Amino acid sequence: MSAYKSDFLNVLASRGFIHQVSEPEALDSLAAKEPITGYIGFDCTAPSLHVGSLLPIMMLHWMQQTGHRPIALMGGGTTRVGDPSGKDESRKILTDADIAGNLAGIRTVFGKFLKFGDGKTDALMMNNNDWLAPLNYIDFLRDVGKHFSVNRMLSFDSVKMRLERQHELSFLEFNYMILQAYDFLELHKRTGCVLQMGGSDQWGNIVNGIDLGRRMANAQLFALTSPLLTTSGGAKMGKTAAGAVWLNEDRLNAYGYWQFWRNTEDADVERFLKLFTVLPLDEIAKLAALKGQDINEAKKILATEATALVHGRAAADAASDTARQTFEEGAVAQNLPTFEIPRKDLEAGYGILTANVAVGFVKSNGEARRQIQSGGIRVNDVPVTDEKMTLTPVNLTPEGVIKLSMGKKRHALLKPI
Repeated sequence: MSAYKSDFLNVLASRGFIHQVSEPEALDSLAAKEPITGYIGFDCTAPSLHVGSLLPIMMLHWMQQTGHRPIALMGGGTTRVGDPSGKDESRKILTDADIAGNLAGIRTVFGKFLKFGDGKTDALMMNNNDWLAPLNYIDFLRDVGKHFSVNRMLSFDSVKMRLERQHELSFLEFNYMILQAYDFLELHKRTGCVLQMGGSDQWGNIVNGIDLGRRMANAQLFALTSPLLTTSGGAKMGKTAAGAVWLNEDRLNAYGYWQFWRNTEDADVERFLKLFTVLPLDEIAKLAALKGQDINEAKKILATEATALVHGRAAADAASDTARQTFEEGAVAQNLPTFEIPRKDLEAGYGILTANVAVGFVKSNGEARRQIQSGGIRVNDVPVTDEKMTLTPVNLTPEGVIKLSMGKKRHALLKPI
């Protein structure tokens, strides 16, 4: 990798964020000379973003840290259409109320990574519904649609994949790339934005925007994409057997979030430290050099630093302490995930299979039964051998809870009320 002149591209390159850049020399010269404005779009399909969105958020963070102005573009308008990129099926259509609710939930996380305000490099949060909703469809087709070749649109991977697999691609979704290109043009007009960033699957959509900006505004715009992130085991980042790893506290608490990072595969530790923490590279290099059991120390630091960015330093340290007490000292830590059950159910005998489903370790009694048969379930750190076991007040610890464990790393407390 040749060194860039701008801090912005140097930081992104050295930490592993760059997959492709359009006209890298021109973008580098511009970023070295003056503050530039760049954006990433986030659709509002759920009330929280998950870990898969963390990489683009970190790109905006480093953009601001190196003296430039980031825009977090909320897709209030495009969410009504749905992005076909990387999808086999059409998204379900959300109501305007759903989108507004999701937007409110998503907004909260950005303030932890970006400084918003009116300063030259203060971040902006914008919503593409502001300019997409008032569009007159006929005028839009005439003024913007004429710049798009259907032949070229059919050649994009997001479209080709659906057509080759004979999965339906609605005309509504086919328009998504035109709307995304129009966003880039509109942001350029409104804010002077010259850069759009995103995952590598967005390259075609971003290049469309560059082309539209040249045709309609005679603007030189740029694209920068990051690698699509998978774990070294090939799994998609941000998905676990239990579901998505959400960024909002009300969807996943700090301890659960800490545990996700603590369970990182050995081969991913260095890469994730660079991408998902703000630790200096020389410190990361020392942690990456750890071998054998010592790599677990690097994983704990990754978990604590990544959790601190999303949940705050105090919550990250508390999660780390909880884990240490639970795993290393064998204590019942009070801030493990806690599930309340009616005391009368416990007094009547609460089935061990039901308990494992209730805390989310498994999805069915059959799955809980298999875990017990393989020795994977423990109550108060004692292995369960009888699938007909019932939990009663006798099982309560001195702290008034029952500690339920599956494997070495999943723990929960049952608390009678």
